[in-house]
Amino acid sequence: MASVIYASASIAVSTRSPHGRRLPALRFPPALSLHRRRLMVKAAETDANEAKPEAPAKAPTVVSGSSFNQLFGIKGAAQETDKWKIRLQLTKPVTWPPLVWGVICGAAASGNFHWNIDDVAKSVACMMMSGPFLTGYTQTLNDWYDREIDAINEPYRPIPSGAISENEVITQIWLLLLGGIGLAGLLDVWAGHTFPVIFYLALGGSLVSYIYSAPPLKLKQNGWIGNFALGASYIALPWWAGQALFGTLTPDIVVLTLLYSIAGLGIAIVNDFKSIEGDRAMGLQSLPVAFGVEAAKWICVGAIDITQISIAGYLPSLGSAFTAACLVAVCIPSLVCDMWVEGSLAYLVVSVAPGFNLGEVWL
Repeated sequence: MASVIYASASIAVSTRSPHGRRLPALRFPPALSLHRRRLMVKAAETDANEAKPEAPAKAPTVVSGSSFNQLFGIKGAAQETDKWKIRLQLTKPVTWPPLVWGVICGAAASGNFHWNIDDVAKSVACMMMSGPFLTGYTQTLNDWYDREIDAINEPYRPIPSGAISENEVITQIWLLLLGGIGLAGLLDVWAGHTFPVIFYLALGGSLVSYIYSAPPLKLKQNGWIGNFALGASYIALPWWAGQALFGTLTPDIVVLTLLYSIAGLGIAIVNDFKSIEGDRAMGLQSLPVAFGVEAAKWICVGAIDITQISIAGYLPSLGSAFTAACLVAVCIPSLVCDMWVEGSLAYLVVSVAPGFNLGEVWL
């Protein structure tokens, strides 16, 4: 820009003759005029690029968010001012069904569940402990320790948006934790246990939830360890609670459910896809960040399908050849769908959810 101004001054000076008479004014050639305009545009672009955007002091309102998503704690939720709806959102009800399903599978595996009022009431209480209380505690705790990541990925969420205060979040965490552990103790009394197995399962699961989200361990910083811990919490623990409530945990069931937790690792990866940007910014090595989206999709699919096929190969040694055949049968549609969608996240709806859940039932 300085060169253009200097050139203009030089031309202006040169319009006078040595005798002081003014010569006809010189016009900029079209090429020079165009060059000047280009320089001005380039300078404006440079200034715009140098002006770095600042993070807003308050998260923007999501006008087009869904009220349904808000109630169930799903991404894309509308902002809400009702504190009870906000508290429910923090517990992410959409994550409760796998825990409820695990309790059902454990109760069925015990062989002692009967369709009477007492057994149904006990199973519902166990589902409440596993789902709303302890999963709600886990999700609220996770949101609290992920508030900086959510400020990047989902700034409209209750904590980063300021819709709920720090004291209210901490109070909710404690109430859900103590309520879940207290309910576990009551279930032990109700079941007539001499050793409070459900209480210790709830206590151990709560500890895993804490070290998964909170520093210094923060297991979720490592995609493999964190996702396996999450998978075990969602599959093995509720199964063990359901089976212990109506029967006795046996070593073969413990092994099988821990193996099935490897498949849970695959399902846990799905949750990582929505927070890639924030995980990368905060240095968390989730599998989509560490390996890339495409590779992580196939790790997700492979962990689920290979686990189920491997367990199908193990079952005949336990005298369960028919169960193994049924497990392979429910895996085939899953494998076909996985290949059909070519590793797309859509596989969760069209293949993994029904195939994995049917596999648990047959197991």
